Amino acid sequence: VISPFGEITPTGQIPKVKKFLVGGIFDSGMYNYDSSLIYISLHQAQQFLGLGAAVTGLEVKIAEIFRARELAETIQKKLGFPFWTRNWIDMNKSLFSALRLEKITMFLILTLIVLVAVLNIGSSLIMMVMEKVKDIAILKTMGATDKNIMKIFVYQGLIVGILGTLLGIIGGISVCLLLKEYHFIHLPQDVYYLSSLPVELRWSDVIIVSIGAITLSFLATIHPARQAARFDPVEALRYE
Repeated sequence: VISPFGEITPTGQIPKVKKFLVGGIFDSGMYNYDSSLIYISLHQAQQFLGLGAAVTGLEVKIAEIFRARELAETIQKKLGFPFWTRNWIDMNKSLFSALRLEKITMFLILTLIVLVAVLNIGSSLIMMVMEKVKDIAILKTMGATDKNIMKIFVYQGLIVGILGTLLGIIGGISVCLLLKEYHFIHLPQDVYYLSSLPVELRWSDVIIVSIGAITLSFLATIHPARQAARFDPVEALRYE
């Protein structure tokens, strides 16, 4: 181990060097820690740095991690100068900013994907309505009302939307559980700080996305269903 706070000699200040016996290697999964952090006994660290019985800092672990900034300010007020405090939120501010930006970007991308899927449902129903003009006319001549015709296409669009949502939920949850268990997506640690892709499955997000996808699917069926209900059976069967 080399310390920049070395000894002063006639030729100038030289770094302090001391050999330690490696007792084990740990992997935290965080590149910043694994590349620069070592654990040694407090007595050996104090002796190596010439601190005597003093320490350079204390770490406080709390149960409610998101109150770290509030607790740090409280400790700072009580200790005063020359002591100062830092919290894990401020120390990783750039990382959290990047993650927040990535989250917003992913949300926009996924929203566009869902909108494209909804438009596909709507366009498919419009094509189906055009193909089923004769069948719609026959149903109307047999007594089917506009409301009945509209229900047929709304239900068909909802079935497609619900089935697609269920398949997406099953596939997404399966991939998340596999990622949490096996960590098969590896990341370059010097770029992303982590060795593998972290995954957190939130059921509230699953429910919100599912309801949103089904609602959008329902909205996509309204226009084609109304178009089908407005067909005049006389005009549709005139050239048949």
